[in-house]
Amino acid sequence: MAQKATAKEKLFWAVVADEARAIVYGHDTKSGPLSEVFTLDNEVARMKASELTSDRGGRSFDSGGEGRHAMGQKNDPHRQAAARFAKTIAVKISKAKHSGACREFALVAAPRFLGELRTALNTMPKVDPYLEIDKDMVAADAAAIRRLLDSV
Repeated sequence: MAQKATAKEKLFWAVVADEARAIVYGHDTKSGPLSEVFTLDNEVARMKASELTSDRGGRSFDSGGEGRHAMGQKNDPHRQAAARFAKTIAVKISKAKHSGACREFALVAAPRFLGELRTALNTMPKVDPYLEIDKDMVAADAAAIRRLLDSV
């Protein structure tokens, strides 16, 4: 059974995110003024790839010759970190929706990160945004985000 939202909780959220940061704004109505509810930071996104891997790829012989070459890494550490961060955001949204703290949410994300968020949200039961905007707005203020939400 969903809990009733308290006076401090905002029923509608605008989740603004990229690989490095997510800012969640709350508003009482879909067209109401935005106020910041919380932020999430992904420090890993700001790190160099060399800082994220434990060592270099190994070396291998050619299958039909005498040459030897370095083996590349199969997974990009930044993409893995972005996927983990997207999952963290999705879990927060899911918990808020199922507790009654958030009735609906809009998702505003940098195009390169929106796919990661969609994938993460698809793993959560009944957690779909009422609006998706593929635009990088993390550095924008609340008024600019409100204008963007109203323009769609």
